Parts: sequence; structure tokens; C-alpha cells
Amino acid sequence: MAAAKGTSVGSLGKLTELRQRIFFVIGALIVYRLGSFIPVPGVNPDAMANLIGQSGGLLDMFNMFSGGSLGRFSVFALGVVPYISASIVVQMMGSVLPSLQALRKEGQAGQRQLTTYTRIGTVGLSAFQAFGIAMALMKQSSGGMPVVYMPGFGFILSSVVGLTAGSMFLMWLGEQMTERGIGNGISLLIFAGIVAGLPAAVAHTLSMSSNGELSTIKLVMVVALVLAVTAFVVFMERAQRRITVNYARRSGGQRSYMNQTSHLPLKINMSGVIPPIFANSILMFPAMAATWGNASHQARWLQDVVQALTPGEPLYDIIYAVLVITFAFFYTAIVFNSQDTADNLKRSGALIPGIRPGRSTAEYIDSVMSRLTGVGALYLVLVCLVPTFMQNAWHVPFYFGGTSLLIVVVVVMDFTAQVQAHLVSHQYEGLLKKANLRRG
Repeated sequence: MAAAKGTSVGSLGKLTELRQRIFFVIGALIVYRLGSFIPVPGVNPDAMANLIGQSGGLLDMFNMFSGGSLGRFSVFALGVVPYISASIVVQMMGSVLPSLQALRKEGQAGQRQLTTYTRIGTVGLSAFQAFGIAMALMKQSSGGMPVVYMPGFGFILSSVVGLTAGSMFLMWLGEQMTERGIGNGISLLIFAGIVAGLPAAVAHTLSMSSNGELSTIKLVMVVALVLAVTAFVVFMERAQRRITVNYARRSGGQRSYMNQTSHLPLKINMSGVIPPIFANSILMFPAMAATWGNASHQARWLQDVVQALTPGEPLYDIIYAVLVITFAFFYTAIVFNSQDTADNLKRSGALIPGIRPGRSTAEYIDSVMSRLTGVGALYLVLVCLVPTFMQNAWHVPFYFGGTSLLIVVVVVMDFTAQVQAHLVSHQYEGLLKKANLRRG
């Protein structure tokens, strides 16, 4: 028993780095949640909350992704959406512009330059969105109260500076979480924003069920749907297509070879949650402009736009599905290069049975990846839209649909996988140290 205790204490001592990384992530998320309650000066909080509640649709979704920061109009109201948009735009341009393509091939130095471009783009997008929001809010009123106490240049300047600074701080915080913590920092911030509003939404739903406003059958069906979608997402995110690869190794003599068989794993959903996030970001801009511009008598057509771009409407669903499928193919083409994979296999002396090395291998991998991406894109559309259809039919009082559920499940899976990788690496380090001691 004493030996077992000593071993466990020793193993815990070896995991000091892992504990520090986890504590850093927890501390960063606490800072993020505290910052989401720091308001931008000059806004009536009650009128702002009523405005968001009356708008509905994509603004509710945007407010959920920001952890309620938009409803409180805090310095974190823009969230990490400007950074995500700038990052994806830089990645897309990196596959089109020759100068950015050259930077991508320069290793860490080129990546640092691309990161600088992303940060500059984040500043520009944040300032542009903050200016548009400030201009729109000055014209709004809710419940007979103006949203902005003292409209004018002072409010515009404070909003642009405050929201831009908040967005840049979240960008920096996410990068620090990625470097010093575990998992992708930006994804963890989005995850925290979604999960922050979940307890209150669940409590409100249970209270409606107890009051008879929501039938027990519908509540059970919603819970079953969430569990089913979660299981389906976990299954699809772990699903792989394994391509058999043979390695020829010389074991002795000039004509003696030993064939080793391995696999090239290709994920079905190589693009992750980027397509749904980017599709939401694009659809959010016209809906936000239409929602905050419908007070104008000349903007009647904007009211039709915001109505059509509400989740559950046919036009929104069609555009959303097309955007998700398009970005799934485009982003997969950015993060996975079949020609580079074929060249790496050729240099390592590996070949796919029945396929010639080089260009033929690249074409074969590309064809397989295209089919997998097609299945993955349809999976993303199915997961993101089907729960929305069911919620609209059952009138569930909170929006925890497919997009948010997908993000939460994928982020949790990525975080768990990286924790396991750290544990395995510590085990290997312990074995190597023991082997060295025995040799010594």
C-alpha cells in the first residue's frame, strides 16, 4: 500500500506541467468571464437587453457565442469573431496570392508574418464592426428608453476604442491559452461563451416544464435529441478512412527486403468547426445591419432581409448549407495538401498498393479526400440544421442548436485528446529515464 501511494505521489509530481497548463486555462477563462461584465460607457443596460431580446434570430446566436457580452454591451461584445474572420481570410488569401504562398513555405518566420497580418486584419475588422454598432445603437430605443444615453462623437469613440481593445485582448488571451495552456485558446473562449448561458437556459426550460408551459414529452424528446446528436458528432469526428501504405525495408543482404504495412489516416471532417463558424459570421453581418437599421422608414426592405435571415427560414437554411459545404471544401484544401502528402510518402520509401508514387498517388489521395469532404460537409449541415428544425417545431425556449452543440463537443474532444497526449508523453519520459538509469 505504501509503495502504491509512493508511486501515485511520484506520478503526480511528474504532472506538474500539465497541472500548470490546466490552471492557466481555468484562470484565463475566469478573466474572460469577468471581462464580459465590464460595460462600454454610455449604454442603457436595460434597453440594450430588451433590444437583443426583441431582435432574436442571429443576434441571439451571436449573443450566445459571446457569453451574453453583446446583451450587456461589454468590452468583449465582439468576441473572437473578428479574429476568426481575419484568420480565415488570411488563410484563404494564402492559397491565392503568390507572396503569401511563399510565406507559408518559409516555416516559422513566414508563419509569424502571417500571424502579424491576421492581427492587423483583426484590428481593422473590430474597429469597423464597433463603428457600425455604435452608429446603429444611437438610433435605437427599446421600451420607451433610448439605448444610448448621450449619442455623439464621444460615444462612437469610446465604443470603437473599447470594443476594439476588448477584441484584441481576447485574441491575445486565446493565443496565450494555446501556447501556455491545453487546446486551442480561441475555441475554448467560444466554448466558454456557449456554456456560460447553458445553466440559466436549462433552469428556465425546467421551470417551464414544471409550470406546464412545456410538455414533458417535448422535454424528453429534446434531451434525447441532444444526446443523439452528441453521440453522432463524437462518432463522426473520430471516423477515419485508412489508406493502406507499404514500406519497403532492407533487412540484410542486397536482395533481402522486409515489407511493413501501415495506414494513412484521413479524417472525414478535416475542416472541424471552421465552416459553421465562418458561415455564421458571414450571415451575421447583414442580419445585424438589418435589425439595427429597421427603425428607419426608408429601410423597409431591410426588415424583409432580417426576417429571411432568421434561423429556421428557408432562405437562411439554404444559404447556410451552401456556405458550410463551400467552406468545408475550401478549408480542407487549405489545411491538407495531397501533393505534399504524396511527396512525403515517396521520400520515405512508401507506396499505396496498386498506385504509382508521385503524381498518381496525389491524384488518388485527392479523390479519396474529396469524397470524404463531401460526406463531412453533409454531416456538418445535418448536425447544424436538423436540431434547429426540431427546436422551431417544438418551440424550445433556448437556442442550443446544432452549431453550438457541435462546437462544444468538438472542443471537449480536442481538449481531452491533448490531455491524454500529455499523459502519454510523461509516461514515455518516465520509461526513457528508467532505461537510461538501468544502462548507466
